[in-house]
Amino acid sequence: MATLGNPQNTIEILQKYDFHFQKKFGQNFLIDTHVLERIVESSNITKDDFVLEIGPGIGTMTQYLCEHAGKVMAVEIDKKLLPILADTLKEYDNVTVVNEDILKLDIGKIAQEYNEGRPIKVVANLPYYITTPIIMALFESHVPLASVTVMVQKEVAERMQAGPGTKDYGALSLAVQYYSEAEITANVPPNCFMPRPKVGSAVIRLTCHQEPPVKVVDEKFFFRVIRASFNQRRKTLQNGLGNDAGLPVTKQQTAEALRQMGLSETIRGEALSLEQFAELSNILKTM
Repeated sequence: MATLGNPQNTIEILQKYDFHFQKKFGQNFLIDTHVLERIVESSNITKDDFVLEIGPGIGTMTQYLCEHAGKVMAVEIDKKLLPILADTLKEYDNVTVVNEDILKLDIGKIAQEYNEGRPIKVVANLPYYITTPIIMALFESHVPLASVTVMVQKEVAERMQAGPGTKDYGALSLAVQYYSEAEITANVPPNCFMPRPKVGSAVIRLTCHQEPPVKVVDEKFFFRVIRASFNQRRKTLQNGLGNDAGLPVTKQQTAEALRQMGLSETIRGEALSLEQFAELSNILKTM
C-alpha cells in the first residue's frame, strides 16, 4: 500500500537515510495524497499500461503508479536516492529503477524492450529548470507515446496550452499543439511539496496525436521557423526570419510567402496559428 503521500512518513524516510535536498536537481517531493491520486486519475493508467516515470525522488508517486499500472520504469538521476527507492519500493515487483539522466536515455529502445513497441505513458513531477527540454526531448524522439502527464510550474502549464495573440503563446505552445492535446487537470499550491517551491504548480495531461494535425514538408525546418519567429517577439516575421536568424530565408522571400497567405508584411509570429505556421514553413521550404 502507498504510504509516502503522508508528510510524516516522508520525513521519517528522509531522516532514516539522512537525505539532503539538492538544489541542482530541483528536488521538491509531493506530500499530498489528494494530488497524487489526481495525477494517477489524470493519466488514465490501467494494468495494461507501461509507465515511464521521470524523477521518482523517494518513490512517493511511484508507489501509486505501481498499484495502478502493469509495469513501471522510474528514471532517477540522483544516485543518493537509489537506496531509498530500494527500500520504499521493495513491496512492488512491477517496477524497475534506472539511475540515468532522462535526456541521455534511449526511450525508444525501452519502449521496444519493455512494451513491445506499444505506446507508453509518461508520468512525472518535473524539476522546473528542465521541464521544457524534457518535454521536447520526449516529443522529438518520436517514441510511441500515449500520453504525458506532468506536474510543472503553473506558468509553464499555461504556456503549453496558450493560443495565438496571448502573452503566453510561443514556441512551446505550438510544439505541444503539434504533438498533443493539452489539458490542465489540477492546480497545486506550494504547500503540497517538501521543500515548498516559491511558485504554484499545475498538472497537465498531454494526450499525444497519432498523426500531427497539420502536414509539414520538413518538420525540423518547421520548428526552426517557429523558434526564429519568437526569438525576438516584437520583431515582425519579415525581420525575425531574415538571414540573421540563421534560416536560409531572405526578408523578400518571407514577404512573398506572407503575401501568398494573404497576411500583412508587418504581422508578428504571435498572431499565427499552428496551421498558418505549417503553411508558412511549407511555402518557404519550396522557394
